[in-house]
Amino acid sequence: MSDADTRAAPEEKPPAKKKFIFPSALTILAVVTLAVWALAFLIPSGAYDRDEDGSPVQGTYHRVDSGQSFVDRLNDLFLSPVNGLYGVQDEKTGQVGPDLAGELYGSAGVFLFVIAIGAFITVVFATGALDRGIGRLAHRLRDRGALLIAGVMLVFSLLGTVEGFAEETLGFYGLIVPLMLALGYDRMVATGTIILGAGIGVLCSTVNPFATGVASSAADISLGDGIVLRAVMWVVLTAVTIAYVIRYATRVRGNPGRSLSGFLPGDRDHTAADAGEPPDLTGLHKAILVLVALVFTFMIFSVVPWSSAITGDAEAVPYGFELGWSFPELAALFLVAAVVVGVVARFGEQKLSATIIQGAADFISPALVIVLARGVTVIMNNSQITDTVLHSIEGLVSGTSSAVFAVFVFIVNLPLAFLIPSTSGHATLAMPILAPLADFAGVSRAVVVTAWQAASGWMNLWVPTTAVTIGGVALAKVGYDKYLRFVWPLLAILFVLICGFVALGAVWT
Repeated sequence: MSDADTRAAPEEKPPAKKKFIFPSALTILAVVTLAVWALAFLIPSGAYDRDEDGSPVQGTYHRVDSGQSFVDRLNDLFLSPVNGLYGVQDEKTGQVGPDLAGELYGSAGVFLFVIAIGAFITVVFATGALDRGIGRLAHRLRDRGALLIAGVMLVFSLLGTVEGFAEETLGFYGLIVPLMLALGYDRMVATGTIILGAGIGVLCSTVNPFATGVASSAADISLGDGIVLRAVMWVVLTAVTIAYVIRYATRVRGNPGRSLSGFLPGDRDHTAADAGEPPDLTGLHKAILVLVALVFTFMIFSVVPWSSAITGDAEAVPYGFELGWSFPELAALFLVAAVVVGVVARFGEQKLSATIIQGAADFISPALVIVLARGVTVIMNNSQITDTVLHSIEGLVSGTSSAVFAVFVFIVNLPLAFLIPSTSGHATLAMPILAPLADFAGVSRAVVVTAWQAASGWMNLWVPTTAVTIGGVALAKVGYDKYLRFVWPLLAILFVLICGFVALGAVWT
């Protein structure tokens, strides 16, 4: 080969290194299932005595023989997703299986509920009413920057606390970023308005079905239990978060050099008038927005134990107007509501059917996460190691005050929220352990639910494993490291406030 041929030969490029991608919640739970199944061979079986309500009696833990052969354990692993969906717990043995007689142990009710609300939310977004409503609000407040920030964050937070509004915010960057830049703010203000607005609502979920709903079901309490504490917490933490973003926005507007994100070419070339006016809300859009508000208002009314909330007595006799609805009724409510919204929007039979099916398909992932997580608890139940794990944690919190216990629940869930980014999966996996632990500490299980969801919500404000955060900063063209610099003081403030609220809730209840 001549020198010319050698020079002409293309240079071989070194193979590009594959970028690490954090596995999905389904993959994580599959690994967790295998790990728990393997650990069940090493962790001794044990049990607590149960009271008439089925709650473990503190101090009665004792070792037992699970009586399971290797084939039995292998069968539990094989059937764990099936048992997680519709496994039935035998009344005598306590074992869970798809062909036993007793009470439903699987998460079929919650599974259908998630599918139903997914169909409803998808139909609502398909009408364009919610997107246009938020766009009109942003444009109307365009000349009042602080009020615009507060208004958008309040709406996002309200949607977050009642229906888990999070991933849906990714569609609003194209509207909010140019509007904030036109008002003299930077891209970080838009990022904080969107991520923190919705995120603080999810953190302080009141009746969010994907957080409070799933956790309450796993803890065997009503969706409305603890709603007063969560509502007060939502008001305070939302106000603090809005004030934090407005304070930064005011500083940047007065002195652009203090911007943490900086400005890209063209960011400061437009005025508020250049942002463009969204189309007006039609009468149909207004009707749909009213209908959506009525559906969620009725949902809250139907699940709240009003007699307990008003009197403060958990054992109070329910008022005559209380519905006491749970997941079966709520699933039916949202399925019917999806059809009603589609009919009002004049979708037609084919479009409405296709949209409902699409909504169910879009939400099959969180629904399956719940099933897999429940399957893990079935493995622990059948091998009788759940009470052993509970007993080991009991030793850590025994003798602590109720306030310290509540803070402990919040802190211990922080690393779990990082490892299991799915809110639903995290709740289904953790609650069977944490809820009985609350009984030992003399703390309401509703406080445990609140502490757990606060931990999950706090982590999701910043961890890079969530699409809402990492996707949001990418859409806003803000560096993730710069976002962390912006948000960490608020995270510290929220951490202290959350600990105070859960401690107060534990003492109060």
